[in-house]
Amino acid sequence: MAALKPDVKAFIIQSLACYDTPSQVVEAVQREFGIKITRQQAESHDPTKASGKTLAKKWITMFSATRERFLTETSDIPIANKSYRLRVLDRMATKTEGLKNFSLTAQLIEQAAKEVGDAYTNKLKVESTGKDGGPIKTETTNLTADQAAELYRKMMG
Repeated sequence: MAALKPDVKAFIIQSLACYDTPSQVVEAVQREFGIKITRQQAESHDPTKASGKTLAKKWITMFSATRERFLTETSDIPIANKSYRLRVLDRMATKTEGLKNFSLTAQLIEQAAKEVGDAYTNKLKVESTGKDGGPIKTETTNLTADQAAELYRKMMG
């Protein structure tokens, strides 16, 4: 196992911190640096694995910082942004419509409508109802200004 340059090590550690698998890291290192490494060599740079327990402190610190940032900041991931997803759906719908694939176009339009309507969030729509699901009953009374002021004073304590 040949020694890796610091920039390659940093790349491996950051990839693993972002939950890339060792197999994905092997392919990415080959693509980015033209270097062949094994899955085991990639995994040895993950301090959460037994094979990575002897990793130097600076690499463990980098791994931890990258992992924390990855978990808290979604702004670096385009697909996590609603505007980006809508743009992609728009391009796809335009292309499928041009190919006369109207069924897929309709599905894409429906997906975009759900995206805009927050169908993919955990927000709840809350409706208030009265007793047994019926309408909420309200009563109105005609109070004089003095009566309203007195009632207000009582309510405020």
